[in-house]
Amino acid sequence: MRKTNDKTLKEAIEQMLNVYKIKRRFDETGVITAWPDLVGKSVANRTKELFVRDKKLFLRIESSVIKNELMLMRSQIIEKINNEAKSVLVEEIIFL
Repeated sequence: MRKTNDKTLKEAIEQMLNVYKIKRRFDETGVITAWPDLVGKSVANRTKELFVRDKKLFLRIESSVIKNELMLMRSQIIEKINNEAKSVLVEEIIFL
């Protein structure tokens, strides 16, 4: 028998993330974790640095060839990330 104020675990966690204003940071960490799935293992292995700050994804890639390919695919990568997060987490990709 459920009480009126009972919540599922998912609802409780989402509420906690929103109350403490850490949902965005949690989603950004999810992007970093999902990076190999988004771009593939070969690209992920050559990614030396990856972080999100102010809706910008910062990348350091060791291979200039892969870096050039990613530059050409910027909009597709941003779209994949935002679809995965179900919100606008990244608006721009900056290569370091």
